[in-house]
Amino acid sequence: MSILPGKTIGILGGGQLGRMLTLVAKRLGYQVHIFSPESGTPAGQLADVEFRAPYTDIAALSRFADRVDVVTIEFENIPALALRAVEARVEVYPQPHVLEIAQNRGREKTFLTELGIPVAKYQHVQTEQELSQAIEEVGCPAVLKTAGFGYDGKGQHKLSSPEQVLPAFQALNKAPCTLEQFIELDREISVIAARGANDEFVAYAPVENRHQNHILDITLAPANISSEIATEAVEITRTIMEKLNMRGLLCVEFFITRSGELLVNEMAPRTHNSGHYTIEATECSQFEQQLRAVCGLPLGKTTLYKPAAMANLLGDLWEKGEPNWLDCLAQASVNLHLYGKKAARPGRKMGHLTVLGETTEEAQLLAAKARSALTSI
Repeated sequence: MSILPGKTIGILGGGQLGRMLTLVAKRLGYQVHIFSPESGTPAGQLADVEFRAPYTDIAALSRFADRVDVVTIEFENIPALALRAVEARVEVYPQPHVLEIAQNRGREKTFLTELGIPVAKYQHVQTEQELSQAIEEVGCPAVLKTAGFGYDGKGQHKLSSPEQVLPAFQALNKAPCTLEQFIELDREISVIAARGANDEFVAYAPVENRHQNHILDITLAPANISSEIATEAVEITRTIMEKLNMRGLLCVEFFITRSGELLVNEMAPRTHNSGHYTIEATECSQFEQQLRAVCGLPLGKTTLYKPAAMANLLGDLWEKGEPNWLDCLAQASVNLHLYGKKAARPGRKMGHLTVLGETTEEAQLLAAKARSALTSI
């Protein structure tokens, strides 16, 4: 059954992804209810109703579920138990089992390996003894990552020698971890795809992602890769979604090694930072695509109008005061998005800008020029 305009969408999470999803939902005539442990969130500022309660408050989740027609998520660090409590009263997409896999690196790596999907060499680690065995299997350099609740480089330590392994494990409070082979990269790409009612599937062309301090800095669309690698990345994404029988939006991040091998790094069952360019650069944005998928509407076209570059705006830009919005907006073809966050902190995503160009190189140069204008005197 389709959830048509005029109905109410419930969103678990109140961050910027929920904010941009809310903007689309309101444009299409839906009501929006947000559930978050905080109030006045980026999404809650625009929603019709903002529920404030912990994700462990089953009674509050039940009241929330009873007032909406379908529920989705805007980030994956939500206890799967919360989704199951909501699912008992209203449809939830992505389904709880998808979240359980995606929010834990151990389960995610195991799932991908069982599917025969290529990933970096890895070992699961829960004890010091397992850690010693893992470093023998994986070797150095390697990366030690907490199994759950890590993003933007949090909960990760790069290890150059075996002597660094135990201190890194201790620094992570000996939490369950995954030790992964460090990959010599050619580049990182991602694919965002949607799967809707009746198994309908669409995917956006792969994009290239460049990071600074483990945080996405800029996305270039389309990625400068061969058609063979692009097709393989989309087909891997389709395989994952079909195996999970998931409905909603999925972003799969890939490593391309210097030898040209394509490896899955991780996946996120939601809209993604690397897909923000779709708002201006494609026929149907990733946010509208998520809404269409969870509501059982026909999925939109993913055609790219022109090459594009998306640049993140971090709190560091506020270090010397309010950014120079006038000079930034005076630049050619700039599309500015701010997330309504009250406090700017180093590394915190405060907004982004997108620029379209005749080539990705031109778009990248224009985006860099517009961002640098924010700190001009």
